[in-house]
Amino acid sequence: MKRFCVIDGQGGGIGALIIKKLKERFGESVEILALGTNAIATSQMLKAGANRGATGENPVIRMVAGADLILGPVAVTWPNAMMGELTLHMAEAVLSSPAPKILIPMHQENVFIVGASRDPLPHLVDAMINQYLQEVLRDV
Repeated sequence: MKRFCVIDGQGGGIGALIIKKLKERFGESVEILALGTNAIATSQMLKAGANRGATGENPVIRMVAGADLILGPVAVTWPNAMMGELTLHMAEAVLSSPAPKILIPMHQENVFIVGASRDPLPHLVDAMINQYLQEVLRDV
């Protein structure tokens, strides 16, 4: 069974929406791990249907190493993002993981990514699940 790690922080809304859409698309055919930078984010992702969840730096570091896919906002690759919730070690672990990463460009960190879509979040998550996921993991 494929293991997808969804990482989010702050209120967990982005991660919860990603998990909701993954569950609608795949049901129980994939394992979805909710990795929150804080307890509220983890809780919201678990409520959205994640199979398991954990909070903080060490779970992120440990679990992304064995993931088949990592999903979340692009800020999970930026140290000190999410008002400081994302640590250097978390960002390093995400980027060092051999798993493919499908990340949503959010414009909350005063960083502007040229060419990134400014579509509403639900449209970005739909593209993530219905387009990019198929391109990255052809056997899912």
